[in-house]
Amino acid sequence: MGGMIELTIPGRGELRIQHVVTDVNGTLAVDGQLPDGLARRINALRDRVALHMITADTHGRQAGIDQLLGLSAERLQPGNEAAQKAEFVRGLGAATVVAIGQGMNDAAMLREAALGICVMSREGAAVETLLAADIVVPDIFSALELLERPLRILATLRT
Repeated sequence: MGGMIELTIPGRGELRIQHVVTDVNGTLAVDGQLPDGLARRINALRDRVALHMITADTHGRQAGIDQLLGLSAERLQPGNEAAQKAEFVRGLGAATVVAIGQGMNDAAMLREAALGICVMSREGAAVETLLAADIVVPDIFSALELLERPLRILATLRT
């Protein structure tokens, strides 16, 4: 687990991604359920970056998701979840983090991270989070594909 994705973006500089921090409910899962094929896609990235899930476990199904992915999510304490998510990103070293989310409490971590990706979920996406993102994608599969094919990031963000 853990490598690095390196990319030089004209007009923006170096991107050295070591960590992916993703919200769970609304981003990875909808109504507490992972979409078919997502576990396989996540596992395919694990030799390139360290993956971190961060959740308030809204639907109470995180233990099953953890088991399915072979990861242990960071559980948030009730209250001020946005600040806890941003602090988690800072603790990893924000300059090395891609943050993925869609809810209002994800905006601060997307803003904090070197690269923020907003996912347009069936749950919706908060406008504040949309505006905090560097890139907006239609779904979690597209977000993960950006990491599998980082030249797409370059194509989107170069000036």
